[in-house]
Formats: sequence, structure tokens, C-alpha cells
Amino acid sequence: MSLENRTIVITGGNSGLGAACAAAVAEAGGTPVVFDREATDEHRSVVVDVTDRQAVEDAVARLAESVDGIHGVITAAGTDVPGGLDEVDAERWEYVIGTNLLGTVSVVRALLPHLEAARGRVVTVCSTLGLRGAPGATAYAASKFGVRGFSQALAAEMAGKVGVTNLIPGGMNTNFFNGRSEQYAPADRTKLNDPRDVARSVVFALEQPPRVEVRELLIAHESENSWP
Repeated sequence: MSLENRTIVITGGNSGLGAACAAAVAEAGGTPVVFDREATDEHRSVVVDVTDRQAVEDAVARLAESVDGIHGVITAAGTDVPGGLDEVDAERWEYVIGTNLLGTVSVVRALLPHLEAARGRVVTVCSTLGLRGAPGATAYAASKFGVRGFSQALAAEMAGKVGVTNLIPGGMNTNFFNGRSEQYAPADRTKLNDPRDVARSVVFALEQPPRVEVRELLIAHESENSWP
């Protein structure tokens, strides 16, 4: 199925995997709409923080009035505060959950009626740390385990109405790792995937014909050490 004339919302679409997905959607003929805390000049942009549920709902309502259907969403907005549970203060720990898990839920919830009307698709972004936890990543792992469970339940709930794919990427060479201490940074960035390669897999999931569902996509570098 072509993405021609299909509007796809991408959260966190101003950088990293989100920006790569926005570019890939555009290359496939679709119309990306970026939801991010900062505007982008590359595509249509909506400035919104996914942790603000009311702002998300308002943004979706305004978008729906200005386009001919909303056909998909990629929930790429994500953050992390690495450190031991006793080192990361509660507010910052909960912000990770609020962005990665609750932000995903808020965006999908607001878009769901529009996606159902268009028989659209949801692509949630998990992580290999949503399959196996790691020290110094209690907030991130908890959020991504939650995203995976949410995605599975949503797929069962919306079967035949809205497609749901849970993307499980390994490490990617993005700004996600910038500014980290050596303890929590990848030792060799050449062993991280280019987000543009991962984004092509997202487009593959979005382009599947009706009745065909890609339920999970695990994309990892050949040297990935967080899986299996």
C-alpha cells in the first residue's frame, strides 16, 4: 500500500529516529507531520510536549480540521536519564515514564478515532531494553516494557480496525547518547545502527496492505549486545 496522500504523525520528529522516519515517510510519498517540543523547517511541524495530555489533544484536534484524514502515527518521542535508582531524583525518573510511556499513550489515544476512520496504523517505538533490563536504566526499561505491553494490548483491542506495530530498535547513532558519562555511553558508535536504516523498516510496516499486520519489528546492528 502506497503512502501517497497519507498523513502520518511522527512524535519526536525533529531529531534522531523521528527525523529519519519523517524523511522516509516523505520519500515514500506520504505527508509527515512532526509533533515535537521544537519546530522543524523540514516538514509540517506542530510544537507540543507529549507529556502534556491536554496540549496533545488540542494539537490533534487542530490537525484533524486541516487535513483529509490522519492515516498513521509513529511514536518516536523518547528520553532517558541514566543512573542508579538511588541516584536519579524522582521527578526526573518520572519524566522518563511520562515521555516514553504516557506520552505514547496520550498521542495514540487522541489520534485513535481518526486512525480508525482511516483504517490507519500505529507504530510504537520500544527498545531492546524493553525486552531485557540493564543497570542504570530503571526508568527507561520500565517505560519501554510498558510500551511493549501497551502495544500488544492495543493490537488485540483494535484488531481489524487499526494496525499496530511495535518497533524494537537496538542502539542507534543519534544524539540520544550525547552528554552521557562514559559509564552510560556506547564504547563504539560504529556498532550502532543508522536511524535512516531503521526508518525504512517503519515505512515497510506502514505500507502493508489491509489484513496484513507486522506486529513486531526488532532491528539491531549485527554486533548489538543488548539482544538476545
